[in-house]
Amino acid sequence: MLKTFLLPLCLVLLLPVTAQAADVTGVPKIRDGDHVTIGGARIRLAGIDAPSLDQLCLNPKGERWTCGVAARDALAAHVGGKSWTCRVTRTEKNGLSIAKCEVDGEDIQQWMVKNGWALSYVRVARTYDADEKLARAARAGLWQGAFIAPWDWRVRNSKTAVLGATRPPKNARRILLASASGPVAPSPDCTIKGNVNTAGECIYHKPTSRWYAKIKMTISKGTRWFCSVEEAEAAGCRETRR
Repeated sequence: MLKTFLLPLCLVLLLPVTAQAADVTGVPKIRDGDHVTIGGARIRLAGIDAPSLDQLCLNPKGERWTCGVAARDALAAHVGGKSWTCRVTRTEKNGLSIAKCEVDGEDIQQWMVKNGWALSYVRVARTYDADEKLARAARAGLWQGAFIAPWDWRVRNSKTAVLGATRPPKNARRILLASASGPVAPSPDCTIKGNVNTAGECIYHKPTSRWYAKIKMTISKGTRWFCSVEEAEAAGCRETRR
């Protein structure tokens, strides 16, 4: 009888410990607009999607703009030096934690969407739809010009939709589709070249690589700019052996 009573009591006592174990706290290293690391934990902000570092947008004048870098820098400037509390909702097979994070009670995901630096990730949740509507009306962040939704940009093609608070210029789609593969690096932070070899492998070349200057960055060759070795390897690429 005593054992029967103690077992559920022990389980009840353990429940708060289990819940607390899912929280990750600390000052983060900002990777991009929706990815951070805290200690050894890699975290993706839940419910939003921000542009990758090598994604380009167009500013109100129709000029190329490193919006992915701008989104990262806006997040870092706002709360990058503060301690975060992230409630992990699930962990992917690759070890990436999906979490909702806050700083001093502020919902970081909501701040990113409301200020136009990320979109409500409608493919998984519609938590921040109202905040996105406000950002679009205010022409904040990405909404000040023309851009491709981050989830579409990762698999973009000639029919990919172009978004923006105003009518984009006629050549917007051509510029935005070519942003990661064009001859010019999208920003000084993104100078690693990736290409596909004859065996179908993705190979990345740092500026110190022997063949770096010979890699021509064109869409038809399947090339792409990367902003870090970690990003290149996460995309399935390996470093050149020469």
